[in-house]
Amino acid sequence: MSEVLNVQDLTIAFGSNAPAVQGVSFTVHAGETVALVGESGSGKSVTALSSVKLLPESANVSGSVTYRGTEMINADQTTLRRVRGNDISFIFQEPMTSLNPLHTIEKQLSESLALHQGLTGKAAQERILDLLNKVGIRNPETRLNDYPHTLSGGQRQRVMIAMALANGPDLLIADEPTTALDVTIQAQILDLLADVQKAEGMGMLFITHDLTIVRKIADTVCVMQHGKIVESGPTAEIFDNPQHDYTKTLLAAEPTGTPDPVPEDAPEILSTEHFRVWFPVKRGLMRRVVDHVKAVNDASFSIRAGETLGVVGESGSGKTTLALGVMRLISSEGPVVFLGRDVQGLKNKALQPIRRDMQMVFQDPYGSLSPRMTVEQIVAEGLGVHGSTRGMDTRQMVKDIMVEVGLDPATIDRYPHEFSGGQRQRIAIARAMILKPRLVVLDEPTSALDMTVQVQIVNLLRDLQQKYKLAFLFISHDLKVVRALSHKVLVMRQGDIVESGTGDQIFDAPKTDYAKALIAAAFNAESLNTPVE
Repeated sequence: MSEVLNVQDLTIAFGSNAPAVQGVSFTVHAGETVALVGESGSGKSVTALSSVKLLPESANVSGSVTYRGTEMINADQTTLRRVRGNDISFIFQEPMTSLNPLHTIEKQLSESLALHQGLTGKAAQERILDLLNKVGIRNPETRLNDYPHTLSGGQRQRVMIAMALANGPDLLIADEPTTALDVTIQAQILDLLADVQKAEGMGMLFITHDLTIVRKIADTVCVMQHGKIVESGPTAEIFDNPQHDYTKTLLAAEPTGTPDPVPEDAPEILSTEHFRVWFPVKRGLMRRVVDHVKAVNDASFSIRAGETLGVVGESGSGKTTLALGVMRLISSEGPVVFLGRDVQGLKNKALQPIRRDMQMVFQDPYGSLSPRMTVEQIVAEGLGVHGSTRGMDTRQMVKDIMVEVGLDPATIDRYPHEFSGGQRQRIAIARAMILKPRLVVLDEPTSALDMTVQVQIVNLLRDLQQKYKLAFLFISHDLKVVRALSHKVLVMRQGDIVESGTGDQIFDAPKTDYAKALIAAAFNAESLNTPVE
């Protein structure tokens, strides 16, 4: 196999700080997949960005990074323009930040084709339709004029892959391309990348913290810790006989166990019957309602104190809409009985004192925390809103809850950007927990976190639930986390609850083909592998 990318003794430092990458060496050959694995901050993405000189000017880089024998560290702009997006393409972790929200899908794909291949007009459109078909976008001719925000997470990631593959790259660098995707979509994306790689013979540098994915897709694994490669070798060898303690820790980091049983006399915290969220479709000059998008259709469930209800399903199945509806953050129909009172018809003023007891932790710890507020201000904000600070030392209250969620109270005056992803999610949990709520809605709280941090957050949530008898509505596409936390599970598809039951019933004996496909994708259970139509 010919050598595509060769990295030798790469060291990268920013200012006077300790090197972010130190003495890293590896090679990617044509048709080979090399995985860089490790926790956030281990230097994986910085290493990848150096391949096409995408690091900021403040980066001090030494060593060698060659593409097909051409040195990239000191490459001129002409060389970089030729290589970037043409010979070496990137798929980034979060497609919403990588796609331009002001441009249509067709416009964004056509830019690269025009720049590198000179394709415009009908020829470009035909190539775009072919690419969208190849990455599994259904009826692509109807999506050309769509904007990124109108697509699901899986569809946006497919568009990003189409852009990366547009010019037939020699090397594809995939930086956490499946982190925020549902398990079935994740499996489809991995299959797609493997098929394209086989057909095109390209090399692939795959960056991830998910070792389950690595085992499926990689030929060679390089394990990174604190900027160094601590272990590398063939995938089977690394998984079957890891040598370094850090590699062993990563391989062992998986949510396990089951939640504590709920007492039979536990009071009901939340219940609803025949609950639905329909969004009207309006057309014409008079904006008449001609149809409805049935985001949630006829949902019924209940949650008791100390109980976790897991909600699973693919993107667009209605999971988050269900949560927002019962939280009264969007319009819905059907009773929402919270602590014995139907809150469905209440106006904002009547809802405010109730909101203290129903809190929400959002998926993205980067976007849900204000970058202009300190930890103290973020966590204490709810106390001020609900008038809970009279005669109390709020700073001490914040410190106390920080200790409870595993944060150093000495960091109380820092800003969100000074924390890791896992620490930011702990801040978001502290913000919810300081009000001592009865119900906490957790919307994908672990999806962007490293495996070791996921385990920590799962254990933290278990401890908090046990201590305060919290009711959790837990939304996730990670079925391993759902199994570790949930007493009961709802399986949603296209707005409908297609299956419900205890965690054991759903995971050990799923009844519907859809639930079987989700579980097969998550646990790699081939015997259950029934395709989702």
